[in-house]
Amino acid sequence: MTTTRSDSALSLREPTDRQRDEAPNGHVEDETEEKASEEEHILCLQCHSILTRPTERIAIQGSHHHTFANPHGIVFEIGCFGAVEGCGYAGPASDEFSWFIGFSWRVVVCVMCLTHLGWFFESRDGGNFHGLILDRLLFS
Repeated sequence: MTTTRSDSALSLREPTDRQRDEAPNGHVEDETEEKASEEEHILCLQCHSILTRPTERIAIQGSHHHTFANPHGIVFEIGCFGAVEGCGYAGPASDEFSWFIGFSWRVVVCVMCLTHLGWFFESRDGGNFHGLILDRLLFS
């Protein structure tokens, strides 16, 4: 299943008629399912949905791994990633209490089970990345 992002809600795209016609026994398998068996993936720990790949790890402010506390004192260990799939975004962007100077953030959830997975950070110049909570991920 392929997901797309809209600012107000999550939307899911249906397979095209061509994909349905070409699929044996009516089973629709897209390219991401075929590649899933060949590549390593990082999954949602709760429901095992594919979220990203180890190759999407990036360094922000000199490191991939960061430890931060929110205003309530809850500590999070996050990893920074470029592209993700299977994630949705909740709430409006906020500049308050951002862990990365110059970036606003939005909450990131798994589109399959709605587990809070981290935050999407975006700068005014259009740069962006995902900060995913490491203990909510499964590395396969």
